[in-house]
Amino acid sequence: MSKSLLEQLPRIVADGRAQAERILEGLEGKHRIGLQTREWVLPSKDVSAGDWIAQAERRARLGEAGQDDWTNRLIYGDNLLAMAALLAGDERTPSLRGKVDLIYIDPPFDSKADYRTKVTLPGVELEQRPTVIEQFAYSDTWSDGTASYLAMIVPRLVLMRELLSSTGSIYVHLDWHVSHYVKVALDEVFGKENLRNEVVWSYFGFKRSTARKFPQKHDLIFSYAKSDEYFWKTQFKPHNPDYLKRFRPDETGRLCRSDVNPTGGGSRKIYLDEVEGDIVDSVWDDIPPVNPVANERVDYATQKPEKLLDRVISSSCPENGLVLDIFGGSGTTAASAERLGRRWITTDLGKPACMIMRKRLIDQGAKPFLYQAVGDYQVEAARSHFGRSMRIGDLSEIVLSLYGALPVPAEENPLRNLGQIVFGGKKTLVLADSPSKLTGVATLRKAQALRDSLMGGWDRVVVLGWNFEPSIGDDIGKLADERLEVLVIPPDLIDRLKKKGGIEKLRGQVRFSSLQYLSLKPVVRERSGEEETLKVTLANYVLLSPEAINLDDENRVKLLKVMNAEPLALIEYWAVDPDYDGQVFRSVWQDYRGNTANDGDALRVVARADVVVPRKAGDRRVCVRAVDVFGFEAEVVQVVAEPGP
Repeated sequence: MSKSLLEQLPRIVADGRAQAERILEGLEGKHRIGLQTREWVLPSKDVSAGDWIAQAERRARLGEAGQDDWTNRLIYGDNLLAMAALLAGDERTPSLRGKVDLIYIDPPFDSKADYRTKVTLPGVELEQRPTVIEQFAYSDTWSDGTASYLAMIVPRLVLMRELLSSTGSIYVHLDWHVSHYVKVALDEVFGKENLRNEVVWSYFGFKRSTARKFPQKHDLIFSYAKSDEYFWKTQFKPHNPDYLKRFRPDETGRLCRSDVNPTGGGSRKIYLDEVEGDIVDSVWDDIPPVNPVANERVDYATQKPEKLLDRVISSSCPENGLVLDIFGGSGTTAASAERLGRRWITTDLGKPACMIMRKRLIDQGAKPFLYQAVGDYQVEAARSHFGRSMRIGDLSEIVLSLYGALPVPAEENPLRNLGQIVFGGKKTLVLADSPSKLTGVATLRKAQALRDSLMGGWDRVVVLGWNFEPSIGDDIGKLADERLEVLVIPPDLIDRLKKKGGIEKLRGQVRFSSLQYLSLKPVVRERSGEEETLKVTLANYVLLSPEAINLDDENRVKLLKVMNAEPLALIEYWAVDPDYDGQVFRSVWQDYRGNTANDGDALRVVARADVVVPRKAGDRRVCVRAVDVFGFEAEVVQVVAEPGP
């Protein structure tokens, strides 16, 4: 008979601690986890051409960027690895161990919900299923249910405690599904003596007489401190009407009431204008959920109201303190921290969530922030299915086999990532790139060299990649090599292996698709005094094959119609770097679907940017980066000569 969850809990906590300890021990090693800066965002959304105030703000932001020692961060990737990177530190920011003032998390609730992403395009609404990566990390479809949920959360709680300062606090937002189990884990990690509150957030709930239980209308928020020295600021809310009725004007007209002095001496006057308000207690019934028509609403399934986060941050984080949210979701924590003058870091593994957060912060006019990544996790997903002993070479062999390639002899193939296809007198070399890195131009050049030299040479070479540098499409175009082909490994491949029952059943059914590609019209530079205007116009966007996107057949047909009729409608967000250094994309102009400050069209981006920048002598290396509605990135660079006198 299997053990109950209560019996399993001590082992789950012990294993979670051990996992976290292994991560902490590896922070000093040469292979420690790091963060890659994908974009340095200087929020400046596109507006109507006549808005001279916005143009002035754009120029000011461009001149002020990079002057502060601290830059807020939006991180894409597994939050366990993101926290490991923050603990390790990097060349830009030293280790944040013991430096975080407040952590708020709103993790998934093990609710068995099917969180599909709805994508609205002109005339079409699609439903995209979660990727295998998102399912592996925190989806509600784990094989062991709540036990798996707890196994996910415990090592993360341990790392969060390492990040908290001695005066820091953590707030964990849960509902009835797992709150009682997570409370036990929190007691173990933070110490039950450090529990400060069990906050009840009581919100509006639908009440039906047909329900065979009391209608559910509250969540729980557990608050723990790192030590007895935690920061605290009492919060107040307006007095209720019954309390206000007790006050009457005195001879001066001030509202007051008499109160018995508990130390004796008769009565004393209490003036209403000297009372800050009613002290907020542990039941929060004055904060409604996000209204469907509220300005802050971003159409994210689990979005929490800013007023809720305002209260958490104001009570437990000092001015200019650092707030961390590792389940960023809709970005409410970052948005509230930004508005309240606190520094922030937020992470999420879902690309749609990161896109929503980036757009929200740009729309809010946030200070410049970094968009960073810690990589993708197909290897971990494979190990969860095939066993912890699985290596990258094992996964490469599976990919090559499904592509139809036979292994290259072992003496020429120590990494087991090379395959061969001989057909019709032609020899093709196949390279399966590692899932733990982004495939870029260096890999392509390596493939070309192997094609020309390995085992006497090959007629052509095919590179199979999991994840790609945004500039890969532009790089392929510049190589102009007809004997080189680059294809995308289906992102749901491992999920399909699980469902189909093995490799043999998938042979002949897996399609390796072509890459997405962005193209521009020639960029125009126009001078005006000490400034220049760069006129950047999108020409075309080619989405990677729909087979690579986690859609069912009906939604795939809908997508093909949009791709053929209006390819630029697939772009969710695009940005311009007027002087790209080839390393960090410095985003000084953005437009995104939903930005109606320019043309009033919520389903399309504008196709042209007029970017005003300080005048510069010589060539400009203009880079444009676009992200489509599915989260895939594409990048293109144009070198634009200085205009004549």
